[in-house]
Amino acid sequence: MANFQYTALDARGQETSGTIEAASDAEAVDALKQHGLYPTAVSVASNKEVAKAKTKSKKESAQKSKGGSTKGAGKKIPPKNIMTHTRQLATLIGAGLPLIRSLEVLERQEPNAALKNTVNSIADSVSSGTTYSEALSQHPKVFNKLFINMVKAGELGGVLELVLDRLAEYMEKADKLKNKIMSAATYPVIVLILAALILLFLMIVIVPKFTAMFAEMGLDLNPFSKFVFTTSDLLIKPELSLIPPVPNVLFLIVFVVLFGIIFVAWKKTAGGKKVFDKVILKTPLLGDISLKSSVSRFARTLGTLVTSGVPILQALNITRETTDNAVVANAIGEIHDNVKEGESVTQPMRATEVFPDMVVSMVDVGEETGQLPDMLLKVADVYEDEVDNAVTGLTAIVEPLMIVFLALVVGCIVIALFLPMTQIIEELQK
Repeated sequence: MANFQYTALDARGQETSGTIEAASDAEAVDALKQHGLYPTAVSVASNKEVAKAKTKSKKESAQKSKGGSTKGAGKKIPPKNIMTHTRQLATLIGAGLPLIRSLEVLERQEPNAALKNTVNSIADSVSSGTTYSEALSQHPKVFNKLFINMVKAGELGGVLELVLDRLAEYMEKADKLKNKIMSAATYPVIVLILAALILLFLMIVIVPKFTAMFAEMGLDLNPFSKFVFTTSDLLIKPELSLIPPVPNVLFLIVFVVLFGIIFVAWKKTAGGKKVFDKVILKTPLLGDISLKSSVSRFARTLGTLVTSGVPILQALNITRETTDNAVVANAIGEIHDNVKEGESVTQPMRATEVFPDMVVSMVDVGEETGQLPDMLLKVADVYEDEVDNAVTGLTAIVEPLMIVFLALVVGCIVIALFLPMTQIIEELQK
C-alpha cells in the first residue's frame, strides 16, 4: 500500500486536496469517486507531503467539531439573520428543491460569515447521512431547543416545509413584539441620560461661576440656592487624598458604573432574576405589560410546538426554558409536573395564580373541544395586540412626563441661580 497525493473536485465544484492510501493510482481514483470526489490529479506522495496532509486534516477536523471554519467563529448571529434563513429555506423546499441543495444555495448567498459557516457545516452533516434536526443540534448556540424540536417533529411528520414556515412566523412575531417594547423603553432612557448630562454640566461648569460671584458680594443666600451651590461644591471639590486630586464627580460616575455592573451580574443569577421579575410584575403599568408579554410568548411558543407535533410534556419543558420571566417559568414548571401526573393543563394553570382568568378559560375551552393549539395561538394574538396597545398608551403618557421632568431639572437650577440675583436687584432698589 502506498500514499497518493490527490487534487479533486467535490459535489459543489470546490477544489480539495489531500492524501489517500491505496495499492495503485487506479484504486486511489476509485476510492476517491466512492467518497463523492472527482480527481483531477493523482500522484505518489512523499513523506513530507503525507505529514503535511495529516496536519491539515487534523485542523479541518477540529474546525468541523467546533461548527465549521474559524472565519466568523465566536460572533453572535443576529436573530433576524436566522429568521430570514428559515423563511428562505422553507420557500426553497416548498419550491421542490432537496434539503441539501437548498442549504447549499443559502450558504452561497449568506452575507453573515458566522451563519454562512454554520449552514456549510449543517450541509456537510446532512450530506454524510445525518438528519437535519441532528445537524442543527450540533449548533446549540445558534439554534435553540424550540427550533430543533420543531424541525425534528416536522421531519417525523413529513411536513418540514410547514414547520419551517411556522418557525419563521413565530420568530417574526416575537421579534416584532420585542422591538415594540424596546422602542417604547428607549425614549425614557435617552431622556434620563440627557437630563443627567445637562444636570452635571450645569452643576460643575455654570453654578460654580455664580457661587464665586455671590461669595465675593457676601450675599446671604436663600436655603434653596444654598443647597444647590453646596451640592455643586461637593461635586467639583477635589479628593485631597489622591495625587493628582480628582473631582468627586468622577467618584460618583465610577460608583454609578460599578453599581450598574453589579446589578446586571446579580440580575443574571437565578435568585436575582426571580426577585427582579417579581418586582417588575408588581410595578404599576410596567407589571401589566410584562405579564401580558410573557403570557403571549408562552401561548405562542406552546401553541406552535403542539401544532407542529411536539408532545405536550416536551413542549412545556421547551416553553419553560425559552420564557424570559422567572415567575412565569416557575409556573410553567408546576404545570408540567402536574400534567406529568395525569392532570389537565387548565387546573394547574389556574392554581399558579399567574395567568389571567381569560387565558385559563380559553385554554379550558381548547382542551374540552380538542383544539388546544389553535386556542393557544388565539390567546397569543389577543395578548400581542393588548401589549401593543398598552405600550402605545404608556408611550403617550411617558413622553410628556419626560419633557416635564427635563424642564423641572433645568428649571430648578435656573431658579436657584436667579433668586440671589433678585435679592441683589431688590437691595439696589432700596
